[in-house]
Amino acid sequence: MQGGTPAARKVMVVAEPNRESAVALQYALSHAVFEQDELILLHVGNPNSWRNTFSTFLRKPSISSSSHTTCADGSSNGGEVDFLEEMKHACKITQPTLHVRVERVEMEGKDKAGVILFQSMALGVDLIVIGQRRSFSTAILGSRRPGGSMRGLDTAEYLIENSKCTCVGVQKKGQNAGFLLNSKTHKNFWLLA
Repeated sequence: MQGGTPAARKVMVVAEPNRESAVALQYALSHAVFEQDELILLHVGNPNSWRNTFSTFLRKPSISSSSHTTCADGSSNGGEVDFLEEMKHACKITQPTLHVRVERVEMEGKDKAGVILFQSMALGVDLIVIGQRRSFSTAILGSRRPGGSMRGLDTAEYLIENSKCTCVGVQKKGQNAGFLLNSKTHKNFWLLA
């Protein structure tokens, strides 16, 4: 830290075309990243899933207002919006000076959480933010299974327990209700928006 400016960090948001991922990005942009940081949007999955309609991102209108979209290279995608590019665009609107990088990784038969952990280490990530959907039974019983077993954990819970860097699972309850955060050291921490 020189001259009062915090050191740049790498913050990774696990990006999916769903509400939980949009909430994780919203939390990261509003509470976790600073202008000198690098934000990495990581999507792990089947390459065929990389193009999706993602028009409800952060409850803001899509960058495409018609059913036919023209890409930056001038090509047309027949109405589909690449959700990762939509997320990157939303980042630039929210924090114009933030450096945003998109990473797409194929699963190739491996488990998703393992691929995310490997990528976080390979990229030197300081913080992982992942959207978390918790069932009622998980919320009551907790994420640990009897005997300390990690078997049956969802991706977010696995990353929280096994990542070398800090990992935060994020949920949003209601429009203006704030965020419910989970990390290795804090469970069900409520952060008002």
